[in-house]
Amino acid sequence: MSGEGRARMMRLGAHYHPTGHHVASWLHPKAQIDAGSNAEHYLDMARTAERGRFDLVFLADSSATRGGDLEALSRWPQYMAYFEPLTLLSAMSAVTERVGLVATASTSFNEPYNIARLFGSLDHLSHGRAGWNVVTSSNQTASLNFSREAHYSHAERYERAREFVQVVLGLWDSWDDDAFVRDRASRRYFLPHKLHRLDHRGKYYAVRGPLNMARPPQGHPVIFQAGSSETGRELAAETAEVVFIQEQSIDKARAFYADVKGRLAKHGRAPGDLKVMPGFATFVGRTEAEAREQHAFLQSLIHPDVGRALLSAELGGTDLSDLPIDRPLPIERIPVNTNASQTTVRNVLDVVQRENPTIRQLYERFSGARGSALVIGTAAQVADAMEEWFRKEAADGFIVQPSYLPGGLDDFVEHVIPELQRRGLFRREYEGRTLRENLGLARPASRYRAAG
Repeated sequence: MSGEGRARMMRLGAHYHPTGHHVASWLHPKAQIDAGSNAEHYLDMARTAERGRFDLVFLADSSATRGGDLEALSRWPQYMAYFEPLTLLSAMSAVTERVGLVATASTSFNEPYNIARLFGSLDHLSHGRAGWNVVTSSNQTASLNFSREAHYSHAERYERAREFVQVVLGLWDSWDDDAFVRDRASRRYFLPHKLHRLDHRGKYYAVRGPLNMARPPQGHPVIFQAGSSETGRELAAETAEVVFIQEQSIDKARAFYADVKGRLAKHGRAPGDLKVMPGFATFVGRTEAEAREQHAFLQSLIHPDVGRALLSAELGGTDLSDLPIDRPLPIERIPVNTNASQTTVRNVLDVVQRENPTIRQLYERFSGARGSALVIGTAAQVADAMEEWFRKEAADGFIVQPSYLPGGLDDFVEHVIPELQRRGLFRREYEGRTLRENLGLARPASRYRAAG
């Protein structure tokens, strides 16, 4: 598949779970076993992503340890020891110059003013490389850390999120770009008429403003959103600039791409204003056999208790402890009405309806990709799959999810990136210094300048 001469370029993000994306990654002898508490590990990977000319690094987050069977969880370290992502990205900003810095922050467990300050500060610290992944959180356990006995319903979470994002965007426009003159001769630090008080009063939030920092270098940090439920799609079309989805099927990804891009016009937006970046889990080998051997090795390390706990988490905490792992998962055990991520539940349901797998086969299916596409092969084979999705408008780029870290990221940068560059699908040098410039997104004008 030749891509030479094609102006449209892929966008790439590197998604860092501490030891890697595979549920057994921490058992790989070359994984950084203390990754969740090792800052230098993350700083090294940020440098690697920048060397590979990635658009961004992406950090997920959780506001709670995992709940459930502690015996199983003791064999699965994800989210049990984990850095707060804004703090970590601030450290990354000091050792990189171009790669974007994107973190998840929940609208359910934060206040708009705090989020505006945190991500605005990161944008200033990094000279315009910050991105905020807006999530509503589906983790009931997290609610118990924030004085709530029950989590918000799915519909209410998204209704709150819509208002939350609008408040944050308004706070980032508190000051005009040229408000701070800092002129000693006139003894004038800022121009009073270039300060704007938000005075927001809505259904969920009352925020006076203004924000006590200059307007961010990017106008505002890039807005990311994950999720592909009906409510999530509408929120993405209204507010997001990058949407991160999990789809294993290129046909379903194409349908999502067309659907969400088709919703933009009613919000006064053009198709290029939103980038669709599916997750892509990878095992890269010098030969296909070597890549498959890597995958089989990690699959062999999945403890059955961990596999069962993984499925339980994917299904919103559904108890599967009474079910034999080598028999099919009864479809009636998949929750229809759940407060968990509807996209994740749908992905599991699709596989069960299509293939009727055993519980073991099902958790092995989700162990390495968590609902995203999984590609196992040589650099050329991985690039072939990415090119097909890109050419057929199933994606504007990808959130790459290496199986284990740091080795999986090293393999991608050393082998897949040069192959994509050879095909003319990916940059050889950064286009700009900000995340917006590299993603091909315009810098937004202040609402007050537009109104004026």
